[in-house]
Amino acid sequence: MNKSSIRVAIAEDNSFALNVILQKLKAMNDVTLAFTANNGADLIEKLPNSGRIDLILMDIEMPGLNGIETTRKIKKEYPSIKVLMLTIFEDDDNIFESIKAGADGYILKEEKGTKIDQLIHETMEGGAGMSAGIASRVLKMLQQGGPSKAPVSKEFFELTKREIEILEQLKEGLSYERIAENLFISYGTVRKHIENVYRKLQVHNKVEAVQKAIREKLV
Repeated sequence: MNKSSIRVAIAEDNSFALNVILQKLKAMNDVTLAFTANNGADLIEKLPNSGRIDLILMDIEMPGLNGIETTRKIKKEYPSIKVLMLTIFEDDDNIFESIKAGADGYILKEEKGTKIDQLIHETMEGGAGMSAGIASRVLKMLQQGGPSKAPVSKEFFELTKREIEILEQLKEGLSYERIAENLFISYGTVRKHIENVYRKLQVHNKVEAVQKAIREKLV
């Protein structure tokens, strides 16, 4: 291994997304994978015995200890380690909270490998690696003193009419069985719709889904 290699750890709970990131890393000449973790707690547990870690690619939405809370803990215990947040949405609240937690940059998962490589190097050189458009949003947020509270449109999340209906009933605290009865669909169909809602909203459970739907004024 080249001694000048940038040693990177990845925290990502989605196996498909992780494989995509790993493929992109393979094409980077002087970036070496140290280890992967499937959530924040797993990452923190592995760090002490992993040798030198220069930078962490940190997913935001993870079960248990999420990426923002993990970043806050990492920066307290290992201030020299750079942290680049990974996400699929340009969410103002997450961007702002990530910066407050000490993140060094913010990257969209859809970026090409060459761009992620560039942002990793920019961050290691003292810059703030950010996907196009996010830097200007950060500046605007700082000028305003925080993230914009304007709701994101339903179309942004690509939720269907049926998914919105199910979210509204989840908000009322109804069970999957009752939702199925109310909408005249099967229990299995309800579960499938809810899985799609979780994926689109980047959440992992019913509570997170309802909270995000209310915050974004989707219901």
